[in-house]
Amino acid sequence: MILGIDPGYATVGYGVIEFDKPHLEAKDFGAIITDPKTDFCARLEDIYDSLSQLFLKYKVSAVSIENLYFQNNQKTAIKVSHARGVMILAAAKARVPIFEYTPLQVKTSVTGTAKAPKLQVMQVVKKILNLKFCPDLDDTADALALAICHIYNPKIKFDELFKYS
Repeated sequence: MILGIDPGYATVGYGVIEFDKPHLEAKDFGAIITDPKTDFCARLEDIYDSLSQLFLKYKVSAVSIENLYFQNNQKTAIKVSHARGVMILAAAKARVPIFEYTPLQVKTSVTGTAKAPKLQVMQVVKKILNLKFCPDLDDTADALALAICHIYNPKIKFDELFKYS
């Protein structure tokens, strides 16, 4: 199973996909939402604990996480970087390999074009995973798209993923 993670500190999208080529199935998806009134360090702890629970619940063979890209708001970028570090730590502590993809790589892999709008990504994710509805949050759809991107990555040898399980 692949765990896709869309990093953030207010909202962390996640998606767990089981795959048996060519069949993909979403086993779980949603968002970890932290309380903005809570101390930032406590929010990071909530993210870590929630992801650790996902690692315990599912036999995750790889994590696909979005690589940060330049943001205009440096304060936000720094906080997202801290949260992303906690996410990577949770994966490392669970002994799960981590793979990073840019938003352009994800869009291209899932939709065939790097210029796909969010709505198109959401619709393609829904179709690929045969979901009855699009995920409510962009972050959740992005996390599922990250997992799909990893599964579709031609450089990944799937037999290699299972040696970590």
